[in-house]
Amino acid sequence: MLNFALVGCGRIAKRHAELLGFNQIKDACLKAVCDIDVKRAQSFGERFKVPFYTDMFEMMDKEKIDVVSVLTPSGLHARHVIGLTKYKKHIVVEKPMSLTLDDADAMIRACDEAGIKLFVVKQNRYNYPVQKLRQALDEGRLGKIVLGTVRVRWCRDQKYYDQDSWRGKWNMDGGVFANQASHHIDLLEWLVGEAESVFAKSTTALVNIEVEDTGVVVVKFKNGALGVIEATTAARPKDLEGSISILGEKGAVEIGGFAVNEMKVWNFSDPREEDKIILEKYRENPPNVYGFGHMAYLQHVTDAVINNQPALVDGLEGRKSLELINAIYESIETGKEVYLRFRPKKCRLGRL
Repeated sequence: MLNFALVGCGRIAKRHAELLGFNQIKDACLKAVCDIDVKRAQSFGERFKVPFYTDMFEMMDKEKIDVVSVLTPSGLHARHVIGLTKYKKHIVVEKPMSLTLDDADAMIRACDEAGIKLFVVKQNRYNYPVQKLRQALDEGRLGKIVLGTVRVRWCRDQKYYDQDSWRGKWNMDGGVFANQASHHIDLLEWLVGEAESVFAKSTTALVNIEVEDTGVVVVKFKNGALGVIEATTAARPKDLEGSISILGEKGAVEIGGFAVNEMKVWNFSDPREEDKIILEKYRENPPNVYGFGHMAYLQHVTDAVINNQPALVDGLEGRKSLELINAIYESIETGKEVYLRFRPKKCRLGRL
């Protein structure tokens, strides 16, 4: 049985705590929680009947922990991950792994030197429809890929951003591209292929924050395909969709719903008997934007630690989408097409 500890008891921590604290993950349990806000820490500790702390180092010194999950604001991920490596316990970090590429490199290096695994949370890769799409791509059923599109049309009003002082800030959070759409950007690159260049535009439409709440991106991939990223937290009055579509010379697949969980289109020029079953079986839409993937993701983490298997999304893999996100912000600031690989010059993400 692996003992998990949570650092950070905010919005996303609730999902991790419910799965680990209510015995939803085989061979794993919640052992302790920590947050600098004592009321939040106490609330989690009492609900899940585990010790709570306001200092993560005190928690790690006192508790027997096997895996620690860093669920703090994005701008603090690097500091917390690097600080925790001295305990030589495996680390899970929520998306994005950091806000700057320098921080990501430092995190990867620190975990390598400590001899521990670094898991970057990209739970949408585990959604059943996404897994089926990846299988179809690996089998060549779509042929040459022509166009990949992601759409994040979610609702985050001023009340959401006012809940915590770090929300909507360049140095701690980033906008819709770095926060809400980061999973979808990861999926696009994971499914279509390595990006060659991006050209982006953004605006802050409906809320009073430093960063963007709406943006569009054109992506050119090294394999010749094009991509479109449409992302907004200005959908009103509620969440509309989080979706991805892939068009190829031999087929088209669209996965929609709130969190890339609902198979909407599954068409191929070489149809198989199981296609109709797949389309019907994977139509279920989750009750919220988190979807069903966190359970499978945390099970993967547990199994990988117990069996000493590689992480599906380790630090290097998590860095790929972070570089793409940095390139998007670089393009927004410069008004130019930005080619990967690059070092950010104008990108404000992760900076005061």
